[in-house]
Amino acid sequence: MTSILTNAAALAALSTLRTIGSNMESTQGRVSSGLRVETAADNSAYWSIATTMKSDNKALGTVQDALGLGAAKTDTAYTGLNNAIDVISEIKAKLVAAREPGVDKTKINKELTELKNQLASTAKSASFSGENWLYNTSSTALGTKSMVGSFTRAADGTVSIGMLDFDASSSVLIDTYDFSKGALTKAVAVDQTGNGTAQNTYYLVSVTGATQTGTSITLSGSTSDADVVGMMKAVDAILLNLTAAASTLGATNKRISMQDDFMADLMSTITKGVGRLVDADMNEESTRLKALQTQQQLGIQSLSIANSNSENILSLFR
Repeated sequence: MTSILTNAAALAALSTLRTIGSNMESTQGRVSSGLRVETAADNSAYWSIATTMKSDNKALGTVQDALGLGAAKTDTAYTGLNNAIDVISEIKAKLVAAREPGVDKTKINKELTELKNQLASTAKSASFSGENWLYNTSSTALGTKSMVGSFTRAADGTVSIGMLDFDASSSVLIDTYDFSKGALTKAVAVDQTGNGTAQNTYYLVSVTGATQTGTSITLSGSTSDADVVGMMKAVDAILLNLTAAASTLGATNKRISMQDDFMADLMSTITKGVGRLVDADMNEESTRLKALQTQQQLGIQSLSIANSNSENILSLFR
């Protein structure tokens, strides 16, 4: 039946054009944004997962920044400790030379004085961002230093922050408040005669205006050979302690470096995973857009034909 009131063919063509227009709008949105899941309305499950993981990735980026700060602090402390070990090794060699019969101990002591000044300078200079793990002037002893190391999300959705710890009390070279807490200021008991008991105690660096326990490692013309041996043994004990501290600090530094690399890899993996969930396949979307454009042109032609059918009725009245 042909009606001038209701053009069924035109209505059908118009409905098809509306559908094609809606599909084109969605496809063009995907092409312009690069996302097939841009809002929760597109796919609520994938959108929720992607939004959460993007937020976690930002937290991981902050963790990576914190690891960089931690690495800088441990690097600074390790550099200072390593320099101190070299200087103490030189002091040990000077004391061995002082044991040589006929040597001028006062001249060697001048060298020892400069080397000890270098140790004090190294300890004071090993500071980063206001933190110094080698030199302490506070009544509060240096304890465990915690650095942000990880951010994790458990299966139940709860989140937590992992910490990397280093006991800075083992790396203190000079403590001006409590001498016993500084490797260079505390008294070291030694068995200088080899009879199995400690006869003397020695300390390496003197603190200005303070009275320290033990005998300062200082040479003079009257210093006995036994005292030189005792001082050398004390320096060797200090050297062993600092070597152990540097080893621990180096291991901590390596752990931070490995964690930093892992964080970078993890962030890349999460980014790729989120992309698989929400990114649009541009090859597919561009092909679909081209097909929809063709369908739209055909729909317009169909609507034009359907509208022209009503005009044909006029010819019946001529």
